[in-house]
Amino acid sequence: MAVEFIRYLDKSLKYLHRQGAFLTVKGKGAVNVTTISWGNIGFEWGRPIFTILIRKSRYAHELLQETDEFTVSIPTTPSMKKALQVCGSKTGRKTDKFKEAGISQYPSKNLATPVVKESDIFYECKIVYRHKIDPEILGGDIDKTSYLDGDYHEIFYGEIIGAYGKDAL
Repeated sequence: MAVEFIRYLDKSLKYLHRQGAFLTVKGKGAVNVTTISWGNIGFEWGRPIFTILIRKSRYAHELLQETDEFTVSIPTTPSMKKALQVCGSKTGRKTDKFKEAGISQYPSKNLATPVVKESDIFYECKIVYRHKIDPEILGGDIDKTSYLDGDYHEIFYGEIIGAYGKDAL
């Protein structure tokens, strides 16, 4: 069955880059939510792909090493800005970010990893490729503008196996 990942494409990219989205990762015994705004949705290797960039210092990165899946939940209302800010500024190693941000886990349709219930658009992804950024081949001034502290991202390519709106919860 084909996933209708383009149904929400314009709105998803608009809000991902404008205010951010919730990335949820379930590792061995822990669920973490963080805020992302760097990513893309496209079509690679004959399949729909959600690409996310996660810095190696993040707890979400640690959990992504323990699993082959993640979910992205995209809120489209300004009322979620504070929750996004909390999830992007605290570490899940020491904080229950769901509780502190006032958001809820909700079972996803196809994965063990939950989505953020208060969001409006949801993507369920199985990791098909990972790539560590190599500073030696990073083009232009990206190294100077985005990686002053040397905390490089790893890029995760997740095949979109589920894409749906809040009405489908």
